[in-house]
Amino acid sequence: MTRRLAGLLLAVAAASGWLVSPVAVDHVRAATPDLTIVTNARYDVQPDAHRVRVTLDMELTNHLADTRTKRYYFDHAFLSVLPGASNVKLSWSGAGTPRAGISKQTAASTLVRLDLAERIYSGRSASYRLMFDLVDKGGAASRDVRVGGSVVSFPVWAYATGATPGSTVRVVFPAGYHVEVGAGEIPPPATDATGGVVFQTGKLDKPLAFFAYLVADRPGAEVVRTVRTTVGDKPVEVMIRAWTDDAPWSDRVGGLVGRGLPLLQERIGLPWPRDEGLVVHETVSRSTGGYAGLFDPANGQIEVAFDAGDDVVLHEAAHAWFNGALLADRWANEAFASFYGREVATALKVKSGATNLTPELEAAHIPLNAWGAIGREDHATEGYAYAASLELARAIFERTGPDGLRAVWADAAGRVGAYQPPVPGVGSTATVGGGSATPETVDGAPDWRGLLDLVDAHSSTPNDDLWRTWVARDADLVLLDARAVARARYERILAAAGDWRLPRAIRDGLRSWRFDQTNLLLADASAILDQRNSIASAASASGLAVPDTLRTAFERADGFASATLEAVAERESIARYDSAVAARPTRPDLLENVGLWGTAPEDLLVEARARFASGDMTGSAAAAGSATATWSSASEVGRGRIVSLAALLVATLLALVVAAVWIRGRRRGPRRSTVAGVDPYATLAATPDPVEGAAAGETGAIGAEPD
Repeated sequence: MTRRLAGLLLAVAAASGWLVSPVAVDHVRAATPDLTIVTNARYDVQPDAHRVRVTLDMELTNHLADTRTKRYYFDHAFLSVLPGASNVKLSWSGAGTPRAGISKQTAASTLVRLDLAERIYSGRSASYRLMFDLVDKGGAASRDVRVGGSVVSFPVWAYATGATPGSTVRVVFPAGYHVEVGAGEIPPPATDATGGVVFQTGKLDKPLAFFAYLVADRPGAEVVRTVRTTVGDKPVEVMIRAWTDDAPWSDRVGGLVGRGLPLLQERIGLPWPRDEGLVVHETVSRSTGGYAGLFDPANGQIEVAFDAGDDVVLHEAAHAWFNGALLADRWANEAFASFYGREVATALKVKSGATNLTPELEAAHIPLNAWGAIGREDHATEGYAYAASLELARAIFERTGPDGLRAVWADAAGRVGAYQPPVPGVGSTATVGGGSATPETVDGAPDWRGLLDLVDAHSSTPNDDLWRTWVARDADLVLLDARAVARARYERILAAAGDWRLPRAIRDGLRSWRFDQTNLLLADASAILDQRNSIASAASASGLAVPDTLRTAFERADGFASATLEAVAERESIARYDSAVAARPTRPDLLENVGLWGTAPEDLLVEARARFASGDMTGSAAAAGSATATWSSASEVGRGRIVSLAALLVATLLALVVAAVWIRGRRRGPRRSTVAGVDPYATLAATPDPVEGAAAGETGAIGAEPD
């Protein structure tokens, strides 16, 4: 409509010049305002004849005054009417035969010469009727004049000489049409006695400034045809529903969709996203909310205005992929539907509409994140947003390339988030997405934030500057600043982590743009990595093999609580081991050697090393502690042992002396008593058993036996 309006306004401007030419007896004078024309224009829509019949009832007045020597009159004039006018006829009720002919045809207007039947002398007026046709000749869908049983569209002008008020316009449609004003202004319609739709203006103060473009449709039968194509490796059926009197539209649109869908799939890189095919329905822009095309993803139906260009058809076909399921934001879906639609239009060598971001469109600048839903923005804002989103899509493509964008769409379709953990053996990057065998996924289609992360993931150049220029509102700029800081910190810590995988909580924080929480986790990660390095150095100096337990704890999603406890335990185990090694005597003395009898502290050190390498910090610390205790107490234990041994030796010696004396006494026999000459041994030995002796009745004397 904008393109039409520009051309028609140009025609109106052309009509505001020399409209009539006076011819005097003696010389030619300027026509305006000497000769004025006021018209009552009537437009009769005649669908069966595929034309609009225009009738101008004209009043021509000569405003000149004769002098004594000169008499002024007009016998012909020129009138500029709509471009494409044909079958011009001039008539009046008087004598003679007036004639009309086309003097000049341009894309902006038709200049008609009016040869009058009689001269119009000074101060006189004459009434004439000019008739011409606006014929629908077929051709481009975007042609200005369409007159058929299903749809009618054409421009409406008023006609007069410049600065001459009073002209009127009347437009009459047959019954059954629904008419709307596509551009310009005209009073609301009424219904006549036959059911026709009638537009009528009052007398216009500035007729040459008047303009309207009317679009009407009438319910009627449709012709349905099926176009079959193959999209990727999947057969797809497209149903084309066109008006019965618009076979060219059906042929054109069916061909475009059938050829365009495979090319769209190839460039986007995703398989056909629907279980079924598509339905493409011919309509008027009124039914699509004023848009040339509209896509309904739930029903797989595309509504395309009868006068929409080829690029609109391909744009709507691209919405089979970009419709809210792949990307969340309106601007992103429109941007890449436009981008790929025009890519395919170029490949098919069909004409694309103008997409330049003109200064006029720039005047309606908004951040794309502020672009409202369909039908909520004014015409200027919509125009800017469509053009700006396409410019952004082109800029993204320039940085990412076709393969990079295909990877972005693959991740978006698979709900794969950015910041995937590195794949072992492939190397690690901060932003490569989709590299993991089991990628980390997100909920829902990516919005402007997730899309930026994915684009950065598959581009060698950061793209946040594009988002700042085209997308972000003031509040969004704050988030972009925080993102830049968090990502830089993440890059540093990821590099420091090496082959250690940062916990998923950090990546989830980056993906959800919860940067405060992410920064806290990154600080904890940095602290643990510092301890990892310290532990590795200490363990290496102590001859210990560092286990994977700290790494395992670090990679858990528990906020580093396990890793912190593990780091403390490993440092304690190393300290215990070092204490044990320090307690080991280099040249043990007698006491230490004696104290170490029956112990194996070296074996305890071996056990401590083995348990440390296996990750058993408790066992390692216990073994090292036992070794430390053994070596530390060796002197004291040795001293005690020596004292105990000496006491034992003394006791043993005493026992041996006593035993020796006793044994010696046994070998020498009994001694004589030195008391009263009695030998006690002899006496004891010779004493009879008193019971036995009594029983025997025997008595005896004590005697002595020589030694």
